[in-house]
Amino acid sequence: MPRALATETSGRLGSLALVEDGRVVAEDEFPHGLQHAAEIVVRIDRLCRERGWGPGDLRELYVSAGPGSFTGLRIGITLAKTFAFATGAKLVAVPTVRVLAANAPPEATNLVIVLDAKRDQIFTARFEREGGESGGAWVEREAAHLDDLPSMLARSPRPVHLLGEGIPHHQKFIPPDDASVIVTPPELWRARAAAVAEEGMRMAGAGQFTDPDHLSPIYIRRPEAEEKYVAK
Repeated sequence: MPRALATETSGRLGSLALVEDGRVVAEDEFPHGLQHAAEIVVRIDRLCRERGWGPGDLRELYVSAGPGSFTGLRIGITLAKTFAFATGAKLVAVPTVRVLAANAPPEATNLVIVLDAKRDQIFTARFEREGGESGGAWVEREAAHLDDLPSMLARSPRPVHLLGEGIPHHQKFIPPDDASVIVTPPELWRARAAAVAEEGMRMAGAGQFTDPDHLSPIYIRRPEAEEKYVAK
């Protein structure tokens, strides 16, 4: 299998992963914010040099495409497009909700992703285990979209696990006395480049590549600044 790079810039923390022979062989993590843009290329270069790789050795790039942080996604997508044009690497746009689903505990059979979209709304998706069995493959029942948590809970079978960095912002919508609604531990809430790599390899194996000219973030809706501008 080709050597590959996976990037995750959709959330509070960013991360990178290198892939060789079908497995993750190196990882790095960095803080969200302006340092995303300033440090990500340097960190990729360092990871590759530590393994004796050059940019041309990376033949595939798996990018977490959203939904998530508008700024982070722009940085990740721009990097992926630039890298592909410069090196000829093939691109795989990995939906971030699938990356997050990989964090769910094995006993979870129903899963709702919760990412804050402000105004009591969430970027979300709903998954069920194949065959309803613990540890099975996730089946996407509702693709990434804009919604609210009460509506998602009303449509989900029970028990249902909640996962994502938007949970603290929507705590008031989680029934406090309903044991069938299970909030996962905070350490599972962020997307990881290693999971981007796993899903990216699966998609690449199925031939699900994206032309760099057509690669764009999965925003779901316009950034708030654009919405305000259009409203004016």
